[in-house]
Formats: sequence, structure tokens, C-alpha cells
Amino acid sequence: MLELGRVSRSGFYRYEAEPAPEADAEMDLRDAIQRIAVEMPSYGRRRITAELRRRGWQANPKRVYRLMRDDNLLCVRRRKFVLLAPLYQRLKRHVLASKVVGTDDTPVKVLDRKLKRTRKGRIWPYVGDRDHAAVIYDYTATRERAGPEEFLRTYRGYLQADAYVAYDSFFIKPERGMIEVACMAHARRHIYQALDYDPSRMRTVLLLIAQLYRVEARARRHGIVGQDLRLLRQQGARPVLDKLAVYLREIREQLLPKSEAGQAVNYLLKNWAALTRYCDNPDLSIDNNHTERSLRGWAVGRANWTFFGSDRGGKTAAVLRSFVASCELLKIDPFAWFHDVLSRIADHPVTRLDELLPHRWSQAQP
Repeated sequence: MLELGRVSRSGFYRYEAEPAPEADAEMDLRDAIQRIAVEMPSYGRRRITAELRRRGWQANPKRVYRLMRDDNLLCVRRRKFVLLAPLYQRLKRHVLASKVVGTDDTPVKVLDRKLKRTRKGRIWPYVGDRDHAAVIYDYTATRERAGPEEFLRTYRGYLQADAYVAYDSFFIKPERGMIEVACMAHARRHIYQALDYDPSRMRTVLLLIAQLYRVEARARRHGIVGQDLRLLRQQGARPVLDKLAVYLREIREQLLPKSEAGQAVNYLLKNWAALTRYCDNPDLSIDNNHTERSLRGWAVGRANWTFFGSDRGGKTAAVLRSFVASCELLKIDPFAWFHDVLSRIADHPVTRLDELLPHRWSQAQP
């Protein structure tokens, strides 16, 4: 049990832990790590120090606290304390070395002292390709283009996302070196939402899209990759795409432009090149579902921590969750990674920080 003490002069709550039985001390810290990454609100991070102490954490609790302070995320403190920010930057560099990066965004509530209510911030995931299996999150105070534009400033390659207008400027200039890949699942969602308004036409579109997914299911079932996958798509998906394009252009003339069905059809035709680009490149996916799945943890967490206490709290959560999600993607126990890395990062050479990234760390385990 944790008791809430008085507020100290420094403004921080002081928590005291009751003596724990040996059985509790021997329990792993998985629950505490989950709170750090998803469930614990940013304003509750001080409780984690007491929780780690109660559960038998061997490291100095003050170091653990400093690791999670909003204004102290990654720095060197008295040459003894290397924090997580440089490691976060290394993880970002690893993800952005991918040929294909998937991105999306989700809203989060944030306290604002200037307002009487919470406002919306944004969490942006960036998911690497199969050769750079990792997830990194970025927090921004708004959904403006400046957020992803700055994060992806050095990236060159394929960007898979929905057709959010903020991304449009990335693809206009060829010298920018970024190529758009759209999400067929997102396009299908538009058609499905128009099903009640025009059942016969929208059902035909859905059936054709289902045929495209059957081709992808066959490839996964038989482990088809590389040029064999490109050939399979050319033989199985390309004729369906051609048929779908003809049908969409045909029914567009029969639909009101502002109707639900008309807008859904226009969405597909407007983004047709980006939606069908996957068919010619085996490195690309038909949809961005893997990126959307990376946001599930945030959706679960929102119900528990409700809101961030500040923009800095959002950035802190994005950093911590990046490492947890990357561990989960690689089937690494996040607790084991945090326990090991936080225990020795202070003494680890800065020039070899990449060794502590989840994908490198797992390779070094016995």
C-alpha cells in the first residue's frame, strides 16, 4: 500500500511504502513498467518510484525518478547519469532508415492552465519496415503539418498513411524524396460507411476489394515475399484493380458528388495512384493496419490515465511508450529490457548506445 505524504517545499509529493512481504519483493516489475508506458498518467509518475522500491528495484529510486521527469528526459547529470533521450534519438534514426515508414495519429487530452477544460494533443506513430522493426512515437500539441514535417525532415522513402491533407506537401516536389502510399483499409472504410446509402453499388466495390485481400492472404499463408510477391500481385490483384477502376469511374457519373457514396468513390479515385502503388513493389503493404495497431495501447491507456498533465508529459509518454512498443513488436519482455537498460545505462559508453536499442539488445541476450 502507498500512503500519500505532505507536499514538500519543492512542490513534489512524498510517498512512503509500507514494508512488503518477501513474496511481493520477488515479484517482477511488469505491472510497474506497464504503468510507466501506458496506464499511468504523467502527473502520477512519482508514484512509480515508490512502486519500484516496494517491488524490490535495486537501482537508486532517485535515478528512476530523474529518468521520468518531464524536463529532464535525456541529459547527462554530473557525468554519472545518462538519460533516455539520446537512446530515443537513436531509435528514431533506426526507424527512419527504413524504405517504408507507416504513420497515423490519434488524439489525447491535455491539461492547459489557460483553459477551463482539456484540449487535444496528438500522438504520431512511425513504424519501420521489416528490416527496421521498431515503433517510435512523437507527441505534438496540435495536429498541424509542422509536427510530422519536422519529425520526417531527414526521411527519404515511402510514407504510408491515410490521405490527411497535412501530408500532401510531402509528395508534391520530387526532390523531397518522399513517395505516398495510401491505405486500402482506410479507403474500404469510406465505402462501408456509404453502404446504407447505396447498397448495390457499394457492395460491388466491397466485393472487389475483398478479392484484393484474398491475394494478400494467399501470400501470407504460403510465405510469398520479394519478386514472387510482386508477380503474384500482378497476376492476381492487377486485373481486379483495373476492373475496380473502370467500375468506380462508371458509377461516379451516376452519383451526386456530395452524397456519402459519391464522396467515397471520389476518395478512391483521387488517391488511386497511391492506393495501387503496392501492387508494383513487394516492399509495400496493401494497407496501413500494422501502424493503426500500434495505437491500440494508447486507446487502452486513455481510459486509465484520462489526460496528460502538460505537453511535456505527452512527450515523456511518447518516449517511454516508444521503447515498450518496440519491445513488444520484437516479442521482448519490456520489463526485462527496462530493468537491464536502466540498471546500466549510466555506465554505458555514449558511442555504443545503439547496443541498448531493443533489436540490438535482444541479439546480445543468451
